Amino acid sequence: MLTKRIIPCIDVDLDEDGNAAVYTGVHFEDLKYTGDPVEMAKRYNEAGADEFVFLDITASSDGRETMLDTVSKVADEVFIPLTVGGGIRTREDIKETLRAGADKVSINTAALSRPELVTEGATAFGSQCIVISVDAQRRFDEDGEYYAQVDGESCWFECTVKGGREGTDVDVVAWAKEAEERGAGELFVNSIDADGTKDGYDVPLTKAVCDSVSTPVIASSGCGGPEDAYEVFADAGADAALAASIFHFEEYTIREVKEYLADRDVPVRL
Repeated sequence: MLTKRIIPCIDVDLDEDGNAAVYTGVHFEDLKYTGDPVEMAKRYNEAGADEFVFLDITASSDGRETMLDTVSKVADEVFIPLTVGGGIRTREDIKETLRAGADKVSINTAALSRPELVTEGATAFGSQCIVISVDAQRRFDEDGEYYAQVDGESCWFECTVKGGREGTDVDVVAWAKEAEERGAGELFVNSIDADGTKDGYDVPLTKAVCDSVSTPVIASSGCGGPEDAYEVFADAGADAALAASIFHFEEYTIREVKEYLADRDVPVRL
């Protein structure tokens, strides 16, 4: 059985002086300074993370390029797979991000705007390099294609773009299926509803995607502790659990989360 992965993530933006900095927020808002991206990358590499995710959280919404100089510095500090997202719009952007040291690129807004980009990226660089990120939000209306039960109500999940700032009317499950067919090697499922809450992953969302595709799924948003990681593996079928705040603020170590999972017969790399 393949081991389940624990992946720390940093959300990076430019501070008032134009320097890269890590921020942490709730529901993609109320961002607070958390640390230096290069130092945090080094720390997580040493702490036993299976992979590492670097998200430039305003590159797409601000219409600027990904901060590749910082990506390069981070890549020098991590010797585990590095995924970089934010502001990647073209095949050339994918190439330049991989050249800067990323092992994979995470694409959201540009892929939804032009799905052919998924196919182009997978063809040129290999499916293993292409991660499709989904910023999902619950919708309790009749406009969706695939529905799940959430707290006794019928709900579908909408893809949003530009850091959750804009809706698209695209059903997350339908898009996950299309992205897989186009060659995406992995799906990175974020929940705007759960983001930063530490109330647990959005299990109905994650399960809806996992049940619909064979592509590996990374669950993201809402992790408050090891029990949440266990739940999203056991109840939703996720292949990896991404977390930020619990590691950033040293509430738990990666080792503690993995030991909790191992004690419950979840295969992890210790």
